[in-house]
Amino acid sequence: MGEKLDIITIGESLIELSSPQSLAYAQTLDKYYGGDTLCTAVAAARLGSKTGYITRVGNDPFREFLMDSWQLEGLDISQVKLIDGFNGVYFIGHPEFADKEFVYYRKKTAATKLSIDDISADYILSADVFYSTGVTQSLSLSAKEAVKKAFKIANEQNMLTAYDINFDNRLWSEQDAKDALDEVQDYLQIIFLSLEHDLVRLFDMGSADKCIKYFWDKGINTVVVKSAKDRGYFVGVEGDITFTKFYTDEVVDSTGSGDAFNGAFLHALNSGMTPIEASRLASIAAGLQCHQMGAIKSTPYKEQVYSAYYGQ
Repeated sequence: MGEKLDIITIGESLIELSSPQSLAYAQTLDKYYGGDTLCTAVAAARLGSKTGYITRVGNDPFREFLMDSWQLEGLDISQVKLIDGFNGVYFIGHPEFADKEFVYYRKKTAATKLSIDDISADYILSADVFYSTGVTQSLSLSAKEAVKKAFKIANEQNMLTAYDINFDNRLWSEQDAKDALDEVQDYLQIIFLSLEHDLVRLFDMGSADKCIKYFWDKGINTVVVKSAKDRGYFVGVEGDITFTKFYTDEVVDSTGSGDAFNGAFLHALNSGMTPIEASRLASIAAGLQCHQMGAIKSTPYKEQVYSAYYGQ
């Protein structure tokens, strides 16, 4: 099957069009690409991990841009399928005196056609880590089945498995998101959660400690809770809970910062770091990513992140 990979993710890719102004008045938009699991894959790759990506890309005018960009990032795209159809798109605007604008169009895109036919057991087992999210599951019933199949394969062979609920009520309901988690929960070793977006909305929990113990009882060994309220990350591993503060309070655009954290965390763990060391490295990666516009465009590279890590 080709060379061994460190991390494999599955999900959707979207065209990103952004402006530092309000979308209503922007005369030009900067083009890049995004997607939550794709952001995680690129974050890990830019730190030195060999990363594979599973998705479907529509045969529209953006296909070469997407495929060429991922190859330049060093992603393994041998499991990316080109099909007739179109790719999703989202827009980011930053009005001067208002909240960030975020608009997306992702229904019936090529990525929604993901299915169990896209899951090769040999490919999944060529890596050390498999990762996906609730966002990928929300694409379609067939995509949800694909995610479950991949996690089941990875779990049966004792691979490291990781998952982020990444709940967004614009994508689906609270109950649908909880049901999707239930489908894969028994296969997970690591779970990433947002205190504000996941725990409060889905589980009516406002405490990171309570959440961590809840998922420990479910059999998930490593629980990471991102808390805007506490300005940092709680990491619970084997009965011990530690806290890593946000690397920076200077935020230009937080789009994708949680996904960048996940990629850096998984990269660090798979490279031999302890969970607390991994959270510190990941906090830096996420913090640096927030300093510029765009989800993946602003994701930092190895030299910058490790320089900051060892300079602390």
